[in-house]
Amino acid sequence: MKKISILAVVLLISVTSFAQQALWGGSQIISPEIHENNTVTFRLRAPKAVKVEVTGDFLPTQKIDTPYGEFDMPGIAELKENKEGIWEYTTPEALASELYSYTFIVDGLRMNDPSNIKMIRDVASITSVFIISGDKGDLYSVNDVPHGSVTRRWYNSPTLKENRRITIYTPPGYENNKQSYPVFYLLHGSGGDEEAWIALGRTAQIMDNLIAQGKAKPMIVVMTNGHTQNNASPDETNRAYIPAMGGGPREAVASMEDSFGDVMKFIETNYRVKTGKNNRAIAGLSMGGMHSSAISAQYANTFDYIGVFSAPPIAAMMGASYPAAEVQDAFVKKLETQKKNGYKLYWIACGSTDFLYKGVIESMKKMDEIGFKYTYHESGGGHTWDNWRIYLSQFAPMLFN
Repeated sequence: MKKISILAVVLLISVTSFAQQALWGGSQIISPEIHENNTVTFRLRAPKAVKVEVTGDFLPTQKIDTPYGEFDMPGIAELKENKEGIWEYTTPEALASELYSYTFIVDGLRMNDPSNIKMIRDVASITSVFIISGDKGDLYSVNDVPHGSVTRRWYNSPTLKENRRITIYTPPGYENNKQSYPVFYLLHGSGGDEEAWIALGRTAQIMDNLIAQGKAKPMIVVMTNGHTQNNASPDETNRAYIPAMGGGPREAVASMEDSFGDVMKFIETNYRVKTGKNNRAIAGLSMGGMHSSAISAQYANTFDYIGVFSAPPIAAMMGASYPAAEVQDAFVKKLETQKKNGYKLYWIACGSTDFLYKGVIESMKKMDEIGFKYTYHESGGGHTWDNWRIYLSQFAPMLFN
């Protein structure tokens, strides 16, 4: 028995040592190294590699053709090998303040930076990340300010006949007082889930910092899973995960519309929230922006604040299952009802090189035809998280005033 115990201890120490070496790469390589002038050096030890590249959103974008039009993709840069078998690349210019993601490509195989423990998951992809300090970078960072709480909850959806997972941000002090708060429902895009806005969107950090600066009112932020064919993110679901939009375009919209009352009922039953449309906001990116339009129109007297970020026209998303004209006409009728009921803010934002830009412009023309009032914000850039994070930081301060 004693021999077995000693053997177990030795094996445990060996496994732990191996794990530590894997974590730190077994060397003192610094990557990424952010220099004082905000240029950045990336390094990778790969003495047997033939070619090493880095791709990330800090590089100039390259355009690719998709069935939906031209899409901006991260650029690629080559690393150079030194005598020690360490490959290096330094950005030729200083990087602007921002959160950046990147991966290495080693002889055609993508891999994360083994010297960087900071990573973010975007459904099936995990990328290394770093932040350049400054205006945006500081907004997306954890600072010495009061912090809210982030919890994951399961709620019952009678409409979908299942339990589903949501992520909830409560503002600083929620647990220690008896105040009630307004609610902001924040929806992800077709490539996301209930974790997307917290991880890639930096929602907790943005809200903590905006509230601390007095730029946004304390509020509860609810982040749902917009794929009704999946009840949770891949690592949390209790069944086989179906890829994004796997349930079909019509199901992705209609079921989300029809079941959203279940989400609101759970929040208003289990959290101290202010009720009434003047205390509810909804916004989302891409598919989530489409959902925000559809949900706020279906529950036409429920939300005073609506945000639509880089969203496709609803007819375009549902046209594969239903005639586009039929869908559009039905939606316009809902918008007319929403217009009569009134709202305080309908905020539309899109990047000038977004592959959905033309669709956004077409949607606004339809709104103009019926006199539906909105505010439009156009930024540079495309269908990317660097736009959506800043849209959130611009939209949140306009809520509940």
